[in-house]
Amino acid sequence: MKLLKIDASKLLLALIIFIFFLGIFLAIYTFRSNPLEEALSASRVINILYVIEEDKMPLSSYVLMYNPPTNRAAIWHIPGQLGQRIARTNRVDRIDSIYDSSRIGNFQSEVERLLGININFSLVITKENLVSIVDLLEGVEIFIPSAVSYRDDDTLILFPSGMTVLDGDKAVTYATYSLPYEDQETETFRRQRFFLSFLNRQIQMNDKLKNKDTSRLYSSFFRANINRRTIRLLFDELVNIDIGRTNILSVVGDLREVSGQMLIIPLHDGNIVKDVVRQTITALTRDIDDYRERSLTVEILNGTAITGRASRTAEFLRSFGYDVVAVGNADRNNYESTVIIHRSGDESLVKDFAESIRCTNIRREFNLDMEGADTQNNDAKTNITLIIGRDFDGRYVTGN
Repeated sequence: MKLLKIDASKLLLALIIFIFFLGIFLAIYTFRSNPLEEALSASRVINILYVIEEDKMPLSSYVLMYNPPTNRAAIWHIPGQLGQRIARTNRVDRIDSIYDSSRIGNFQSEVERLLGININFSLVITKENLVSIVDLLEGVEIFIPSAVSYRDDDTLILFPSGMTVLDGDKAVTYATYSLPYEDQETETFRRQRFFLSFLNRQIQMNDKLKNKDTSRLYSSFFRANINRRTIRLLFDELVNIDIGRTNILSVVGDLREVSGQMLIIPLHDGNIVKDVVRQTITALTRDIDDYRERSLTVEILNGTAITGRASRTAEFLRSFGYDVVAVGNADRNNYESTVIIHRSGDESLVKDFAESIRCTNIRREFNLDMEGADTQNNDAKTNITLIIGRDFDGRYVTGN
């Protein structure tokens, strides 16, 4: 039996030529199939998962939903202690329990299941890299409502009140510290406002980030499911966001003990979350000129004994575009029926609002002028007051 003799030099040359042409093919294919260009050409909302990471675990997670044709965006905050039935284990656990720093695909899939959407891009920022990013952005402007002064054995946390620009170290400290006397809602709100300010600063500094060397350095601070060129193109697109109309929404639910840990369990098995997400997407894709709801101002009062019902309702109404300017408690906590008190002259706007929560119990509030005629109550602070009763399930009125 004869053995086939192969010239080693010819084999090596053939291998080099093959690799060369394969590289050209992959480069052309990558250029032609840019995922951002594909997402933009589809003319639909682009969803981006941001994860701020500490010790290889999510410190904060957000989903930015952006609609390029209208330049409108919304941000969903995903709490780590959110309870979800994890697909791989088929048991309820923290949503971040399956997080893997080297492969966040499983975590991303759970977020997609929670919100009922597909996530196009994921961007992971370590706490250390966040310091470098903020410094490269020349600081982040933050409004601090009340001065913070706290010291323990190892840490001094000190922030003045008012509008201030924080460098990388101070900004990250502000976004990540926890105080023993600060409630969870205040801490969450602080971190959300930091993320919105961080996004706004990125938009403001976009021209600087276009510098070749700066762009290369900046994109290197992110770990992503897209290459650095696409990251740069993505940031160029996000500069068009109407940041003034961008709200941060939270996945809310009841705090319960499950298997020895306190978890936030979404209301109605998460169906309300998906419903609000669908409404949010609808709001983002509407022409702003036709987005009539923005002309209504809303006050929400909790007329039940369930703590936090008004603030939760405010979150999803804001996602519909309503301007919720006040949240508080009603004059009593035993309202059986939800009621809408309106002072708006546009009946169609009130009808739209009432239909969004399926409420038929509507009252109009009037003043009497000098001749005894009914007039709109122009002294009222809001167009609508919503008093939540026991028949409100967190999304709809069920007792009509």
